[in-house]
Amino acid sequence: MVVDEAAPSSARRGRLLLDLVALTKPRITAMVVITMLGGMWLATRSGGPQRPALTLALAVIGTVLVVSGASALNMYIERDSDRFMARTKNRPLPSGRMAPEIALWFGLALSALAVPLLTFAVNALTGLLAALALVSYVLVYTPLKRTTTLSLPVGAVPGAIPPLLGWTAVTGHLEWPGVLLFSVMFLWQIPHFLAIATFRREDYRRAGLKILPVERGDRVTRHHIVAYLVALVAVTLMLVPFGVGGSFYMASAIALGAVFLGFGAYGLRPSAGARWARGLFITSILYLVLLLGALALNPSPSGAAHSPDSQASLGGP
Repeated sequence: MVVDEAAPSSARRGRLLLDLVALTKPRITAMVVITMLGGMWLATRSGGPQRPALTLALAVIGTVLVVSGASALNMYIERDSDRFMARTKNRPLPSGRMAPEIALWFGLALSALAVPLLTFAVNALTGLLAALALVSYVLVYTPLKRTTTLSLPVGAVPGAIPPLLGWTAVTGHLEWPGVLLFSVMFLWQIPHFLAIATFRREDYRRAGLKILPVERGDRVTRHHIVAYLVALVAVTLMLVPFGVGGSFYMASAIALGAVFLGFGAYGLRPSAGARWARGLFITSILYLVLLLGALALNPSPSGAAHSPDSQASLGGP
């Protein structure tokens, strides 16, 4: 009988490829690319300069690489705590399918490609923002998760940078509309994650990660959710006077914000439990998709955000 030696080796290569893809956290990467493309598209529709298609394509590729590299390095650092959480215990490292060194070098290689690509093929500002997101996520946010609940707002910074990557890839500089897009993403992440942390608190407790529901309890967590939702709704409306959204967007932002805030405020009732938290998590995703959709469908008149009189540019007259 002839033994097919190629089959096992082919299967191992296929498994390795799938595990390398898993290290990049594909769903998170896809979400990041969508928000980055949103920033790029809005900058273009708001009167940003025309950039070569190749430059914009390289900006997207660089973004995918830097997010994938950061995710792989995050998994390398958290490989021990991941085994205690139901949603992470089957990842390549905690499950033992992959040697930690592979994840480390994979993450470093992707990161080493991404930052120079964005810096020299797109522009220096976009490269700098990508480097900031990478370093703050891997070297600041990830270790802080074991020491303080302040890791959440710290981690929301790199999570909010992708729209700025898209904006600066087109414009080459920071402007208030881009900063507001950053602020929307920053504020949205807090109630989104606190909802997850509420119904998965035992997972985080077993993993030894410091999250608000574990450290401060439900009531404090829910007050934080409402406070951030109020700020989020206010910032989404500020996009209109800064020339990014029109009347349709404003009406949509008010309606969507009222629903999201109302659902969050319902959590202040003593009877609201894990089911409410799961509902808030789903609501947060629908809210962001519909808000960005409304923004895309009803942008400002072309050039509004970039006209000399708009005072949209940071440090402008």
